[in-house]
Amino acid sequence: MTPRLQHDGGVNGSNGDTSGHRPPARTAGQGAGAPRGRAGRVRMTGKQRREQLLDIGRSVFAERGYDGTSVEEIAERAGVSKPVVYEHFGGKEGLYAVVVDREMQLLLDMVTGALTGGHSRELLEQAAFALMDYIDTSTDGFKILVRDSPVAQSTGSFASLISDIATQVEDILGLEFKARGFDPRLAPMYSQMLVGMVALTGQWWLEVRKPQKSEVAAHLVNLAWHGLEGMERHPKLVGERQN
Repeated sequence: MTPRLQHDGGVNGSNGDTSGHRPPARTAGQGAGAPRGRAGRVRMTGKQRREQLLDIGRSVFAERGYDGTSVEEIAERAGVSKPVVYEHFGGKEGLYAVVVDREMQLLLDMVTGALTGGHSRELLEQAAFALMDYIDTSTDGFKILVRDSPVAQSTGSFASLISDIATQVEDILGLEFKARGFDPRLAPMYSQMLVGMVALTGQWWLEVRKPQKSEVAAHLVNLAWHGLEGMERHPKLVGERQN
């Protein structure tokens, strides 16, 4: 029976091995016993090469931005030719889109996974900590998400990601509004406000890195919670402009 080849997500599904059999799976760092090609270079499977290109692309995009990154530099850092990058992703835009999608999913998973329940204020703390944790542990990914690019505008953006996260906390906020006698139909708008406040603070903290993460989270929750606690049911503008 002919062995079935695994599709690794590249443009044509090739794993780069033309010998008629697939070498044993190894990570990119297990080069000692891996098959070696010309000039002693370790030959990766298609899946390993794809992951390597994603890691390198993520690093370069974070360092130089979308416009400042070239396929040539990514290929050079990976030790491959430009056609290999095109084979897996179709070009720079394709690679960038996959990197952005992965980072967006990672952040969304971290935030939604952190909402484990408890008092409403505790849920707010959990959401704030989740975003701060992501910025702290995935700094390159966050830098990519907050930058504008043609790809980000068409396949997703930090703003759309914030909207997705806000949707996750919308129901929680709606219950809080209902319990306090506020109009629960306003919960979607307030959830956008709260999550946006945390996200923008995170962008600022990325550059200064102080005070420490827990203190930033405490101050975020202090402003958000006490603002909610003292809200008017029917707020009115006090300035001259009324429309």
